[in-house]
Amino acid sequence: MPEAFAPTLAAAQARIAAVRPAAYARTRNAIDGAVSGLSPYITHGLVSLAEVLAGVSARHALPVQHKFVYELGWRAYFRHVWQHRGEGILRSLHDGPLPDAAYATELPADIRAGCTGVPAIDQAVRTLHATGMLHNHARMWLASYVVHVRKVHWRCGADWLYGHLLDGDLASNHLSWQWVAGTGSHKPYLFNADNVARYALASWHSPGSVIDASYEALDRLARQPAQDSPGTVCSPSAWEPPLRGEPPDDLGTVGADPALVNGREVWLVHSWNLGGPSALPPDTLVIGLFVADFHRAWPWTDRRWRFVGTRMAELTPLRWHGDAAAIGAALAGARRVRSVDEPHLAPWLARWAECVAAPALFPPVAGRCDSFSRWWLRATRGLQSAADLLAIHEVPAW
Repeated sequence: MPEAFAPTLAAAQARIAAVRPAAYARTRNAIDGAVSGLSPYITHGLVSLAEVLAGVSARHALPVQHKFVYELGWRAYFRHVWQHRGEGILRSLHDGPLPDAAYATELPADIRAGCTGVPAIDQAVRTLHATGMLHNHARMWLASYVVHVRKVHWRCGADWLYGHLLDGDLASNHLSWQWVAGTGSHKPYLFNADNVARYALASWHSPGSVIDASYEALDRLARQPAQDSPGTVCSPSAWEPPLRGEPPDDLGTVGADPALVNGREVWLVHSWNLGGPSALPPDTLVIGLFVADFHRAWPWTDRRWRFVGTRMAELTPLRWHGDAAAIGAALAGARRVRSVDEPHLAPWLARWAECVAAPALFPPVAGRCDSFSRWWLRATRGLQSAADLLAIHEVPAW
């Protein structure tokens, strides 16, 4: 596990302490900018959005309209959309530049291997494979190239990227792809070689490539059906980390065992609530949970399995992996089962356990908002500072 993303609460807290909001606001669009690197810890619930903002604002006074707070808002907004649309986020929210049928449903091998001949794309893919992470700007470039240049359906690209991300969140990932594709926004997101040269290191620069064109030309390309393929320059040595639908054997998971839970008070730890409960009755049995039904549909890289599995092992020695039916049957004999609500496990978790809401930062917004700006205005109405926002939820100071 790269030390930069050690799966520990201490590592998450160190990253919070290291955030420099002014540098973030000034350089966040640059590939080597002062981003926080907190997304794996937020995705997997080691820290909440409220805890992140509390830690940062304890050191830096922030207005509620600060870019750092704004970016936390995007994650909350994507969850808002998921809450209202459910599995609808996995389908085009509305028509894009072309009908869905105009796009291919298989990602070309040269993209998967990072050998397209477009340095910005190849560097992005190789960085993804080497680290499990990718700067948000690079994710947008990659998605735009996949959809608008290579004419691959956004869902195909989004599914592939999710599997390789250490911080993969179905709402943030898939709705971001829809924003780029133009099925979740008013127009397609486009970029060109000049944009790459402005925000990326020299090794990413792409003069003379297919993206070395004007925005007008790229917009026309986005609205044209697929022509001849730009071609590939794949090397036989190109490598893509494999995805696996079950945890590695050495993570120590076992099958669900009803004998262990009969008559017991149970707390379920899942992959998205790895912060740990603050207080439990002394006789509570804590069980870590990997639901095979989810992971067969959404496999992970070995890197992500180990990030989650290592942290889960710190919270409990008992970690189940099995089919939802077997887990549900085993939990049926418990006196009481509790956990934290999580939409990734929506088909099953609420049937097994009394679920408390995950910690929130922004106040709930009634009704579905189909634009971030509308949601943001409602979520921050009357608030002036990050402290005002935190006071709503009485988040303890660091």
